[in-house]
Amino acid sequence: MKLPRRQFLRLAGLAIAVPAIPRVARAETYPARPVRVFVGFAAGGAPDIAARLMAQFLSERLGQQFIIENRPGAGGNIATEAVVDAPADGYTLLQAGLQNAVNATLYTKLKYNFIRDMAPVASINHENYCMEVPPSFPAKTVAEFIAYAKANPGKLNMASPGNGTGPHMAGELFKIMAGVDMVHVPYRGSPPALTDLLAGQVQMMFSPMSSSIEYVRAGKLRGLAVTSAERSEALPDVPAVAEFVPGYQASGWFGICAPAKTPAEIIDKLNAEINAGLADAKLKARFADLGATPFAGSPADFASHIAAETEKWGKVVRTANIRAD
Repeated sequence: MKLPRRQFLRLAGLAIAVPAIPRVARAETYPARPVRVFVGFAAGGAPDIAARLMAQFLSERLGQQFIIENRPGAGGNIATEAVVDAPADGYTLLQAGLQNAVNATLYTKLKYNFIRDMAPVASINHENYCMEVPPSFPAKTVAEFIAYAKANPGKLNMASPGNGTGPHMAGELFKIMAGVDMVHVPYRGSPPALTDLLAGQVQMMFSPMSSSIEYVRAGKLRGLAVTSAERSEALPDVPAVAEFVPGYQASGWFGICAPAKTPAEIIDKLNAEINAGLADAKLKARFADLGATPFAGSPADFASHIAAETEKWGKVVRTANIRAD
């Protein structure tokens, strides 16, 4: 039976509109149940702190719990794989970071391709590291540290939260640019690494400021320099590494990613809510106190940042011949 043109167009219009109804409803009702945010490192470290601050804001704002699940191991790959394999419905998210950009080169047999299999949702913050030593360490400046390291090649231990983590990469970049030889000692997260640094079991660490700034302020650790291009307002008396090693700059970053094919309307809603958090005066002050800088933008902005960081740190991995094990 041939339908009259007017009736055909009306029915066609309805057919086009119907799929849009659940898409709109899905965005309006999301989240309808608790959301899990996977963090690839132990509780108490910089990724965990950033994730919990944002999760608390989102929980209060959206009326559903954003629950942090720590899945440490394999440089964050365990947590990332869990999210890659999760349903693409917005209820399983990843606290992504610099380590994900590094792992693309560091691990040759990953079960996933981060850029292909993850959807960037929103960046959260940049975080500087602080080059720290125990108070008993003889060097009191970066220049003195470099001189000491060159006089004792291969005898200094450099702690990190694990292979491929931001602090590890900051240290490797420093080794390349300063021309020093140190032994990398990876830990399962920042807390145990800091414990040994405080005890003098290791001599140096590029530590995330959020997890170590109070030790520096209390004099339990000596902050030689921060890794930002300029001095940090959180530690104004501590110089930047670049004042001694021109051109040096390294900073960690965190953001939220979701499984690929997560509906665009859910990604856009999460992006808007996270950016609202980054504009919130109370949350901004909390980040600033920890030496972190809010890093807002669109999903596309975050995607571009991840791509650029993957290229930058891939070069460091290859130059330093870093291996996953």
